[in-house]
Amino acid sequence: MRDAALALVAGIDDPSRRLNLLREYVQAFALRSLHESEAFAAVAFVGGTALRFLENIPRFSENLDLSVIDEGRYAPERWLGKLRRDLELAGFDCGVTLNRRRTVHVGWLRVAGLLAAAGLAQREEHKLAVKIEIDTRPPAGADVVRTVVHRHLTFALAHYAPSSLMAGKVHALITRPYPKGRDWYDLLWFLAHRPPLSPKLDLLQNALDQTRGEGRLDAARWRDHLLDKLEDLDVAALARELRVFLERPADSDLLTRENLRAVLLGSRKENGERNPGQRGLLD
Repeated sequence: MRDAALALVAGIDDPSRRLNLLREYVQAFALRSLHESEAFAAVAFVGGTALRFLENIPRFSENLDLSVIDEGRYAPERWLGKLRRDLELAGFDCGVTLNRRRTVHVGWLRVAGLLAAAGLAQREEHKLAVKIEIDTRPPAGADVVRTVVHRHLTFALAHYAPSSLMAGKVHALITRPYPKGRDWYDLLWFLAHRPPLSPKLDLLQNALDQTRGEGRLDAARWRDHLLDKLEDLDVAALARELRVFLERPADSDLLTRENLRAVLLGSRKENGERNPGQRGLLD
């Protein structure tokens, strides 16, 4: 398996793409191990990496985000112990840790030697890290579905449906104290669908109530909240940060204030009809 990961990046000149593909292979390995542990009876895959694996969004991601759906079957120590053993049997030099001290449990998967073997680090001890975040008290209202996925490896997942994934993304955009270009790119991707996707409003409202206080923000006005946030963004800086995560780095040029405003305003239209000036965006 370690050889397969290195073969995946052999001959790729762009170091950012090599790093993204190596990380994605390790993510896929971790997800398959979680599938084999039957972890997806207890947790659902969410977040930007879920969009990558499930919807083939053309950007890479860093973390694995999970939300608990059955607390009685939650056993992260067992799952991560198996993951460490699986990685070692597959030839990886790895360490796996778990911190349960907060509501969001945080695991770290650190693989030594892989970056050096891929020409991305000079020293063997430099590690490729994947963060695993597990929300043990997620807001209610998500729709959970199950899908068999093939990306590098084949496995089955429980995950949030697209409208629930979008609710999580909109919540992050509204409440995150620091903006991420990846989040705003994901919004473009959601709203470039025809018809545009919409966030699951009861889930979004529950999430806003949980983090901002009950009734402080109206989920139905999510576009207005995002248009307000957009006014203060350094969108050019966000596009530069985004570039290294894209399959086609030039697509970072799509992340402009004008495009974001256009898709937000255009998504208001009855029946989700496309504005004439938006044809082809992110197609």
